[in-house]
Formats: sequence, structure tokens, C-alpha cells
Amino acid sequence: MCGITGIFDTRGQRALDPACLHRMNEALHHRGPDEGSVHLEPGLGMGHRRLSIIDVATGQQPLFNEDGSVVVVFNGEIYNYQSLIPELKALGHQFRTRSDTEVIVHAWEAWGAECVKRFRGMFAFALWDRKQQTLFMARDRLGVKPMYYGLLDDGQMLFGSELKALLAHGGLKREIDPQALEEYFSLGYVAEPRTVFRQALKLEPGHSLLWKRGQPLPRPQRYWDVRFTLDHKIGLEEACEELQRRLKESVQLRMISEVPLGAFLSGGVDSSAVVATMAGLSAEPVKTCAIAFDDPAFNESQFARMVAERYHTDHHEHLVQSDDFSLIDRLARLYDEPYADSSALPTYRVCQLARQHVTVALSGDGGDESFGGYRRYRLHLMEERMRAALPEGLRRPLFGLLGRLYPKADWAPRMFRAKTTFEGMARSSVEAYFHSVSILRGPMREQLYSTRLKSELGGYNALQLFERHAAQAGTEDPLALIQYLDLKTYLVGDINTKVDRASMAHSLEVREPLMDHELVEWLACLPSDLKIRGNEGKFLFKKAMEPALPNDVLYRPKMGFAVPLARWFRGPLKQRVKDVVLGQRLADTGYFNRGYLEHLVEAHQNGSRDYSAPLWTLMMFEGFLRQVMDGDASHALPREEAEALA
Repeated sequence: MCGITGIFDTRGQRALDPACLHRMNEALHHRGPDEGSVHLEPGLGMGHRRLSIIDVATGQQPLFNEDGSVVVVFNGEIYNYQSLIPELKALGHQFRTRSDTEVIVHAWEAWGAECVKRFRGMFAFALWDRKQQTLFMARDRLGVKPMYYGLLDDGQMLFGSELKALLAHGGLKREIDPQALEEYFSLGYVAEPRTVFRQALKLEPGHSLLWKRGQPLPRPQRYWDVRFTLDHKIGLEEACEELQRRLKESVQLRMISEVPLGAFLSGGVDSSAVVATMAGLSAEPVKTCAIAFDDPAFNESQFARMVAERYHTDHHEHLVQSDDFSLIDRLARLYDEPYADSSALPTYRVCQLARQHVTVALSGDGGDESFGGYRRYRLHLMEERMRAALPEGLRRPLFGLLGRLYPKADWAPRMFRAKTTFEGMARSSVEAYFHSVSILRGPMREQLYSTRLKSELGGYNALQLFERHAAQAGTEDPLALIQYLDLKTYLVGDINTKVDRASMAHSLEVREPLMDHELVEWLACLPSDLKIRGNEGKFLFKKAMEPALPNDVLYRPKMGFAVPLARWFRGPLKQRVKDVVLGQRLADTGYFNRGYLEHLVEAHQNGSRDYSAPLWTLMMFEGFLRQVMDGDASHALPREEAEALA
């Protein structure tokens, strides 16, 4: 795992400032503390920070082809590189290393931009072909690894693994994109391809960018998408056997390492399945790491221990105090953009624990999206059945009125308990799902935003992001559609972002077997009733893992990886919430309605409403303003902090 960065003069071959390139590269020191190197030639600079995992002795980057005309910087792992080497050698290519990185330069020479379709793994890379005067960038299919880029006014293109590398250049304008704010306050993250800054973008998952010097900015090209065909006719027993085989293959590919390797073990189905599979493939006890909470409402460590004992793992557990909120400022600095998933706090801690014992950790991320694990999926399907049963002319006004009249609806039967259900019933399928996953829903954002911000938005609503993806989904199946939406938004913008930054802050590589694209493609062919059956999510996955995991792990209620925000904001952080949300820094932006900010604080702290999620979102935005917008020019982590994290 590494950090990559670079500068590309899109118009000519002007001399670049070596000090600038080094500064950008050092901004990513935490991602690769083992080595750091740069390559500089007229009109092009590339930097690389290395965390040595495979071919520790000779896998240094930037890495070149035989004649030095093609150079690459690469972040990630190509898991099938060993099978590609003989094929490339048969085409006449000569290898000087045993690294997966070298496969990229030779694959480019052999297959051009199509090479990315041959790679199985998690990756973000930038490749320069001097003979063709072409820069080629690509990002893996599910967006496990990040790639940022920005075009300056003078024609220089900057790229890097994190925004802090681009900011370290000094030429990127820190002008906030108001549409990014709309996405952030809706979802808790800025969704691909946007970033918080007008001048920078994220390369979307499954996309590449090919830019020939002297030509205008090209549009990124999609090279992969998942298709929910749901047309694979297969029985439950056969599907369980096939899933077990595919999971074993995916895990085995991700156990290739020359450094200590282990796994996260939360006690949930996904991580437990990964650990059980690893145990069957390893001659040594698997190293497992878990977080325990002192608050029973959030603690599932007993289930992690249950799996650890069953498979005799080398288990390590760290107790997190329920008032462990000391990381708030550090998280704002790590993520570079506003980011509001509070589970980043325990994720940071489990990565910190894991790095004490291993350099590579396997995780269970991605399982909920592909197997149908989220509770919101089941609720959405229930609402879909009702939407189909009631005429739109009756449904929209009736449930719209109920949603307005009953903000809590505690009197209602369980299926109607949430205000969200009423409001969702008054909407289309895509609108309803967007509404259900929004942190601040439409009416709340309408009250939160100032007149100025509304004007700058020009009518933009983050719902348009979901509608754009829905138009590409190629399915009308209710479950498949929202799975597709999550794969394009939540998985990438929230889950993968969280894990990448939290792990790389500790120079830890995390690999996700459940995000193997071949596994995801196969699951997308299966009927939806193999994923959710009745009220049981992950139906197939649980059935397939019954021989390997206890029923208490498989069939207990899902807890999630949460922290007690509501209690914090009425207790130990009560004054801090007031100071931040009603403070001068947010006021100075001119983005917010002061009266509504006061309502959020007062209603939460007097106990009449739980506004902990909106308040956290505002606090993390203020942290971004303080740590990034008001930060130093380079925005690099201080060297002593980066080294301490590593």
C-alpha cells in the first residue's frame, strides 16, 4: 500500500519545481513510511511513498519498463499478477522484479488502455508513456483505492492519493463547491466525482483517464460496471457451495504477502466469514483484532471472541471508552474533505491496534451491499410493496400529510413507526431511498441553508446524483436498484474512504475479499430472494456459512460500528457542540441559517429530538474549515505526527 502523486504539464514540457514535487510526495509520508522516491523530466513529475508488502527487496517506485520510456506510480495490489507474468513474458516482455507493479507497465505496452480490464485487485495508478506523450490513470472497479486530480489555470494537472498532496502544491485554489456541500449535508460525504473544491475531482471507480499532451481535458472513460441481471437459475444448496468456493478463492488471493498478515474481527457475519475462511487456508493461527466498547449497547466483542476461540486465532482486543472523542480534530485533518461517518472513530482505533501486530489486514467490508445486509433494504422492500399497491394519486398526498403531521409517530404500528416511512411512501422509489439515507433530509436542509447558499446551489439537489446512477443501473428490481445505488455512492464515498484514510494513517494495508469484482458480478446474477428472504438479510451468505460459524453470530440482530453521539452531545460534549455549531467560524461562511442552528442545538440538548447526526455533520464541517481551509499551505501531516502514526 502506498501513496502516489504527480504533476503533468498538459500543454508542453516546462521545467517543474523539484521542491514542489517533493513537498507533495512528503504530504503522503504516512501512507508509505518505508521509502520515498520521485521521477522528474520536462513537463512531468511523479512521486511515490512506499509501504513494502510484495517484493520488498526490488519493488521500488516509480518503476520503468525495459527502455525507460514508460513509468508508473501505483497504489494497491494486483492480486492476479502472478498469472499475468507468464502471458506477458510470452509476448516478449522482460521482468526485472517480482512485483505486481511491473505487470502494469508491460500490460500497458501489450494492451494499451484495455490493460486495466485484465487486473484483478484494488488499485489506483498513473502511468506516463514518453513515446506517446500520454498520461494514463485508472482506479479499481469498486473504488477501494482513491485517486484525486485537479487542473490548474496554467495547464498543470495535479494528481494524488489524497487531496492533501494536491494542496501541498500550493497552486490549487481552496474554493468550496456549493454542490459538494449539498451532497455532504445530505449524505455525510462528498460523492464521486466531485470533491469539496471546485478545482479538484475524484476519478470514479471503474474509470480510466487517458490524456495526450497538447489535447484538451478528456472525459474519464468507464471500463467496468456491475449488471444486476438476476437471471442465474440456481438452487440454494448449489449456490451455497459456489459461494463457499468463490469466497475461498477471493480470500486466498488476498493472503499473498511478504509481511505479517491478519484480519479485523468485529463479531459480525462478514468479518467472521473472512476469518473462518482464512483459518482454513492458514497453517498458522490467524492474527485477529477487535474493538470492545465499555457501553453494552455498542459492544459486540463477545461474538468476536466466540469466533476467535472456535478458530484458535491469535486474538487481540482493545477496549474503547465510550467517551473516546479525542480524535475529532485529527479525523478532520486526515480526511481532507468534510466527512461525517462517526464510525471513523472506532475504525481508526481498530487500525491502530492492528498495526501493532500486522502490516496487512483483511476486512469484511462490502458484504452488506452485495449480500443484502442493511436493515434499510428490508424496510425499502416493504415500502415498495405498498407503493405498488396504492395509486400514486392517493399515495403521495395521503402519506405526505402523515409525514408532516407526525414527526415521531410513536403511536403507530412498528412498520409505520418512523417519520421516514411516511415521507418515503409519498415519493418515488429513488426519491424514497435517497430520503432514507440522508442525514439532513430535504426539509431540514431547506431550513439549514442560508439564502446565499441556496442561490449558489442554483437548484441543485443531491437527489440528482442518485437519479443519475439509477438511470445507469439497468434494473427495475427494487433490491437490485438500491444495491447498485449503494455500490456507486455509499460504499465508495463513505465505507472505502473511511477505511482507506483510517488504515493509511497507521501505514496499514486493508484488503477486502467481499469486494472482489468477480464475486460481486456473480452475486449480481443471483435472484434477489437469495439475498433477502422474508425478514432475513444476507440469506444466502448466512446459509453458506452455517457449517463454519455459530448461529449466535449468524442470526443475531445487526449492531453496526457506532459511537454514542446522542449521549456525548447532551453530556461531556454539550458545551463544545454549542461553541462549534453556534460559533463564529460557521457563521462567517454565510452558508447557514442561525435560527435553525440554534434549534438543532436546543432541541437535542433538551431531549425533545435526537439531532446527533446533523450536529456531528456540522461539527465535522467546522473541523474541516479549521484544519484544512485555515491550515498551512502544504496541509501535510507534521512529520513527527506521521511517524508516530506509522
